[in-house]
Amino acid sequence: MSKVVLVTGASSGIGRSIALNLHQNGFVVYGTSRTPNNYKDLPFELLALDLHKSQTFSAVLDQIIAKHDRLDVLVNNAGAGITGPLEETPIETSKAAFETNFFGPIALLNAVLPQMRQQKYGLVINITSIAAYMGLPFRGVYSATKSALEVITEAYRMELAPFNVQLTAVAPGDFATNIAESRFHTPAAKASPYHDDFQKTLRLMDDHVHKAKNPQPMADMVLKIINTSQPKPHYRVGTWLQKFSIVLKMILPQKVYERLIMRHYNL
Repeated sequence: MSKVVLVTGASSGIGRSIALNLHQNGFVVYGTSRTPNNYKDLPFELLALDLHKSQTFSAVLDQIIAKHDRLDVLVNNAGAGITGPLEETPIETSKAAFETNFFGPIALLNAVLPQMRQQKYGLVINITSIAAYMGLPFRGVYSATKSALEVITEAYRMELAPFNVQLTAVAPGDFATNIAESRFHTPAAKASPYHDDFQKTLRLMDDHVHKAKNPQPMADMVLKIINTSQPKPHYRVGTWLQKFSIVLKMILPQKVYERLIMRHYNL
């Protein structure tokens, strides 16, 4: 039987690429979006789900289970970008980012676990970010949300091992998606002491996204993981330099690595 897969945030970007690739490879794919009616051109079914509204979870899961009596794979992809000076980012804004990138995904994960335990198998793939491995200037909140999802994946893996439910985290680097247009920017007034450095860093971040390749490598990695009997705890997908930056952080003195990051962003 074809595996049944739920991909959150599948209307665009990395999620759309993952869902399309799985559909083309014979999987039964369901995607989610907050506004599924806005996307009529997809070959897989798009269901309404909002990570800030846990009541939308049951409607999606009930529909899938009623039709297939199982859910084999959850790809926790939906998330949101956020940038800005930490001092000037309202705490409520940071909380909202954690709700979207951390609490929402683990709430959905918790909602699917009873079904996966009952069927005695399941796979959850949490999509994080290479930014999760380091505190980046003017992306501190985003890095923190994705880092939290990376670490909690490790804990879930050990707790769920007795039930044959597997978890892994996949950290993408920069890919050509609409994240640059859709991410939240903390307003930095011209009078802000951070204004010039923030704008310079923001232009560099957006330039990286605009020059990046399409997210097909992420789609290929997710397919590979689903076809792997024993997935690793962590995978990274990106350019050689993006992946090597994580290695450098582990081997270089902390202050040296910090200077390299600041030099990269011309700070």
